[in-house]
Amino acid sequence: MADAEPMLVPAPGGEKRACHALEDEVAHSTKRPRVQKDENDGGGHSHKPAQDEAEEPEGEETEPLEEEDGEGAGLGSGEAFAEMMKHGLTELDVGILKFVSEHKGFSGILKERYSDFVVHEVNKEGKTVRLDDLLVPEEAEEATVAEQPASEVFTEEQQHELEQLQLFKNKECNVSIEVVDDTKEKRTLVHKAVKTLYPGLETTTEEREGKKFIVAYHAAGQKALAAPRKHSWPKSRGAFCHFVLYKENKDTMEAINVLSKFLRMRPNVFSYMGTKDKRAITVQEIAVLKVTAERLSHLNKCLNNFKLGNFCYKKHPLKLGELQGNHFTVVIRNITGTEEQVQQAMTSLRETGFINYYGMQRFGTTAVPTHQVGKAILQDNWNEVIDLILKPRPGAEKGYLVKCREEWAQSQDPEAALKKLPVKRCVEGQLLRGLSMYGKKNIITAFAMIPRNNRLMYIHSYQSFMWNTMVSRRIEAFGLKAVEGDLVLRGGTAFVLSAAEAETHSIQDVVMPLPGFDVIYPTHHVGKGYREKLSADNLDIDNMRHRVRDYSLAGAYRRILIKPSDVSWEVINYDDPRISLVHTDVEKLEDQPPPVFNKEGKYRALRMEFSLPPSTYATMAIREVLKMDTSIKNQTQLNTIWLN
Repeated sequence: MADAEPMLVPAPGGEKRACHALEDEVAHSTKRPRVQKDENDGGGHSHKPAQDEAEEPEGEETEPLEEEDGEGAGLGSGEAFAEMMKHGLTELDVGILKFVSEHKGFSGILKERYSDFVVHEVNKEGKTVRLDDLLVPEEAEEATVAEQPASEVFTEEQQHELEQLQLFKNKECNVSIEVVDDTKEKRTLVHKAVKTLYPGLETTTEEREGKKFIVAYHAAGQKALAAPRKHSWPKSRGAFCHFVLYKENKDTMEAINVLSKFLRMRPNVFSYMGTKDKRAITVQEIAVLKVTAERLSHLNKCLNNFKLGNFCYKKHPLKLGELQGNHFTVVIRNITGTEEQVQQAMTSLRETGFINYYGMQRFGTTAVPTHQVGKAILQDNWNEVIDLILKPRPGAEKGYLVKCREEWAQSQDPEAALKKLPVKRCVEGQLLRGLSMYGKKNIITAFAMIPRNNRLMYIHSYQSFMWNTMVSRRIEAFGLKAVEGDLVLRGGTAFVLSAAEAETHSIQDVVMPLPGFDVIYPTHHVGKGYREKLSADNLDIDNMRHRVRDYSLAGAYRRILIKPSDVSWEVINYDDPRISLVHTDVEKLEDQPPPVFNKEGKYRALRMEFSLPPSTYATMAIREVLKMDTSIKNQTQLNTIWLN
């Protein structure tokens, strides 16, 4: 086991992710220790200020908020983002301290391009989800009039106008189609054809000077006030259309919002097994209630960075956590490691694995970490909660956020601060709206204006911080072997190992608890460290229930070490830093040739593939390979030097 200094990675623009809330952990009447389940990064992990994946309680609609720290791209320049990151977190700040491998680390560029990080879901049957078929199933429609080609319903000019309207060229405009043969059947044909062939458009019938017109308008426009019309659904067909969603540089909730806008449906009709990273190419299964495959297929004509396919009908939706994991294809560019170093690093990853730390995205990106807010919530210190979220903070931010924070600091007037905030759906906006409605004497109620999963994000971040810190202590104290006092799971229940039992178990079996009222702790001195650490934070390990039930921590168990499966790798030489080094699903569908590499190329990249179970972070596997600090702060600082 080597404790080498982390090597920084120059990653242009940094890797910005959203920290997602874990599954609901509220008070339970039965006291049964549980294994924690959330999602992994890029493939799932848990919402977020920014992003890999989120796990929300089933059936609860969540709305993504603007991040309280602001997106780097929204700051106006790379220099501004770099300035903000000077005050960000490093791995040392969140308890990520140790390595398990002994090879010498080397540097490389992580996520220089979003296509350098490709994620395929592994479904509950263990099959890797891929986009390889764009055809609509034959049984998708029962020979309705809406299946007729556009050319049989509309003139070329009308088709062009409808396409322009659909693509947001002028969403307050409309297209009028005169119904010459005015019959109910003809009008029904036109209505259905518009909605089926041009998702996102709605229609109404108008009479002008004795003539009937079908008027099409954009569902996002001001005229779109009526509820969407009900369409008959064959009883023999499953109520849910399942499809594979391929997306580039979009997170899952952002993609769902786009699809729901074009289909004019609420986002909660969509279901999925895990949320996926933004700065990546990701492939995952989605299910939607009572939308035909044909209607979904037409979205391929008008959406950029998305592709939908592999359609089928089923009787059930998808549920968060149903996936077995995710398969990652990761490219690390401009590596400095020798062939021998790469071989040692990847062999160690395959045979030993990596420490199952919570990645940096769990803790936010600014000078106010999410786990500090979580600690204040658990302490019942609500003035501190408000102060941490709303106070001015060092580093660059969006201008309106800076003005909002300054106003709050000066006046403590929520309505005045809210006026400085054009984007009301960010965390700050929701909190200020709550304070304006309920007053500063009802902070708990005001805080509840923030969507529940976003609130739970803070306390789960604190749990993650505690877990990282204590696992680093455990590795420091006992290394990579099971010892007396460690915990293992049997049938989902935790047991303490005796000295004799420790001889028959490996480090792969050992778990550590996230603090809560429904877990037990190791009996060796590292276990006692939980009590000391919580006590230092003015928290009582024997009373982890909160007077607000949502903030009661049940706790869970998490494996110390994760060993990836399906590990493979190769070192690639290339000349053009702009080319993609991965052959994507869409490129294969379009019969595009795979990338060709120059064996004498001046640049070298490590392309690795591996599969991870849910609740693990790909960035932590990459960290073990490179012996690097994966924080945006360090990547951005090095990138600034690199570019200059």
